[in-house]
Amino acid sequence: MGTKINELVKEVRRTITFENLLNKHIAIDAFNTIYQFLAIIRQRDGTPLKDYNGNVTSHLSGLFYRTINFLEHNIKPIYVFDGVPSELKLETIKERRKIKEIAKEKMINAQEKEDFGEAKKFAQMTSKLDTGMINESKKLLKYLGIPIVEASSEGEAQSAFIVENGDAWACASQDYDTLLFGGERLIRNFAVSRSKKLKNTTVTLDIEYISLSKFLESLNITREQLIEMGILIGTDFFPGIKGIGQHKALDLIKKYGSLENIIKNNVKVGNIEIKLEKDLIEQIKEIFLYPNIKKNYPKIIWEKIKYEEVEELLIEQHNFSKQRVLNAIERLKKQNSSKTQVSLDSFFKKN
Repeated sequence: MGTKINELVKEVRRTITFENLLNKHIAIDAFNTIYQFLAIIRQRDGTPLKDYNGNVTSHLSGLFYRTINFLEHNIKPIYVFDGVPSELKLETIKERRKIKEIAKEKMINAQEKEDFGEAKKFAQMTSKLDTGMINESKKLLKYLGIPIVEASSEGEAQSAFIVENGDAWACASQDYDTLLFGGERLIRNFAVSRSKKLKNTTVTLDIEYISLSKFLESLNITREQLIEMGILIGTDFFPGIKGIGQHKALDLIKKYGSLENIIKNNVKVGNIEIKLEKDLIEQIKEIFLYPNIKKNYPKIIWEKIKYEEVEELLIEQHNFSKQRVLNAIERLKKQNSSKTQVSLDSFFKKN
């Protein structure tokens, strides 16, 4: 989910392509990405892909084919997995579980009526990521030679630090919270351009690039003020203040300078005064400004692909199409790492 600031980033958001990311190391929010696969990669009636034993395989399919796309474009992915969530996030997790349960009921009802369009829509909201899926995802990535970093807590925070530390060029996540964690470069929709249906319209999802420094400069605020805006709007660690959206939050922070001043001035939204405990504000700000991260994470190394292990996992254990997997592996074997593509470093300096 993350903080909703999609309208505010419009001025600095740029469309890029895989070619712009030639030879770049990208720290990917693994949980965020895998949840996308579980939501999107489904059958006609909304059920996820499964093997003959009924085990969900949507996450493995997504990771396998998308990672191959990265490697074919000479992009170096680093998958960063979440650790233990902050206590403040537990309420958000509970709320998400409730939403999933309601969506599951609606999905079942739609399936019984054979309204597969509705069934698939609600099915996408029921995705669950369990320990088995996480472990198998890590196993597949290791067989593909892809480095994994296990965060102490939030994967976005760890990704932001990996970029700050110089081991990655950008963070890849759908959540704008990456910016609040200090991720200097954020990439969204990190895949080959694809279409997505929204109501009765089909839109193309291009890869988006956002520079944190350019974003803050465009709004004329600091990162700390952005975090305080996030508290007003809502984050994974606090639901926000009712009646305050992204534009209102920006207006308030620019007018009063800080949450502390907003509270001191007894500012109201509608007829309700904004009230926040100082300790809670500081606790949330500390999560973003001084996150729980591993500073001494393992050295980032891309290893040789273990082709036989990949085949065993996907074909033998999970009944993937043998021909499709072998064709994909052949693409990897034939990959010419020395092929020339144009990297537009100048593009990012200007934007």
